[in-house]
Amino acid sequence: MKRRLILMLMFLLSISLLAAACGGNNNSGNTGNSGASGTEGNSSGQAEAKDDTPKKHAIIFKNAGNPYGEKMIEGFREAMAELGHEVIAKAPDQPTAEAQIQIIEELIAQKVDSIAIAANDSDALEPALKKAMDRGIKVLSLDSAVNANSRLVHVNQADPERIGRTLIQAIHEMIGGEGQIAILSATSQATNQNIWIEWMKKELENPVYANIELVKVAYGDDLRDKSVSETEGLLKSYPDLKGIIAPTTVGIAAAGKVLIDKGLKGQVQLTGLGLPSEMAEYIESGVCQWMYLWNPIDVGYLAAYAADALVKGDITGAVGETFKAGRLGEKSIVRDGEDGTQIMLGDPFRFDQSNIAEWKNVY
Repeated sequence: MKRRLILMLMFLLSISLLAAACGGNNNSGNTGNSGASGTEGNSSGQAEAKDDTPKKHAIIFKNAGNPYGEKMIEGFREAMAELGHEVIAKAPDQPTAEAQIQIIEELIAQKVDSIAIAANDSDALEPALKKAMDRGIKVLSLDSAVNANSRLVHVNQADPERIGRTLIQAIHEMIGGEGQIAILSATSQATNQNIWIEWMKKELENPVYANIELVKVAYGDDLRDKSVSETEGLLKSYPDLKGIIAPTTVGIAAAGKVLIDKGLKGQVQLTGLGLPSEMAEYIESGVCQWMYLWNPIDVGYLAAYAADALVKGDITGAVGETFKAGRLGEKSIVRDGEDGTQIMLGDPFRFDQSNIAEWKNVY
């Protein structure tokens, strides 16, 4: 009897232990699911711990020796130094898509973590950039965009519509509302230039510009000598030309030199987008009454923080996402056309005789 009682107690104890074990497994599973669900919205969760090891971030500009591009790369380096990452900066000798494709292939082989590119062509780079993304590299464009299929997000220096319309409004005021004007652009494939020119043409459709004639869009390919040659060609082909808009830092400086050399101050007005350090002499002399730009250092700086956020997984490039961009504060991702997204830096800034002295030594 006593032995039977002991066996019965052992049996009941075994059942109790088995039930406790099963209950423990179920609770563990519930806790794990709950924890995973909780950490999806909380980046501090252990399951979503950030990888803070130094990464390799690449930036590709349109061509080497471009002062604007050098300032953009400077800003990119500044931000990456704050973040503790390595920078690989590249630029081809000539502003062509083919040269940039070769650089992209080299960076893929180097297994960089991100590529930020100012494109020489919006579409031609797609196969190479898609290949990079397929290899897990985060791709974004800055300054001059690639198409939406070739990137996760674009870093835009300012609203393209505001830039285009503002430049037409400026030349309209400078030439007194009538006369022939020309545009001196960079390359014919430069995405940003082409968008700005489209908005210039749309602004010109306003009846207020009925007495202004856009006679030509010339391309200096962001090369100083060619931009000088193209400016001289415009002056020769259109002797009644009243104004030139050059939405390129290389082009506007080249045009300013030509107007000074030919003694055309006041006869042919000049505006566009330029670096204060390069345009100071032309603004101070009155050859260019005023021009616009943003800070290219900040464009590169913002792109670096966006690249870092993409690699960390803080953003994916979707509309509505936000991230911290160092000294620039919080930035939001907004729509760009039907399929793309972008991050806006800010509005274009006017440089004239009242402020050029304080800015010419900055950039």
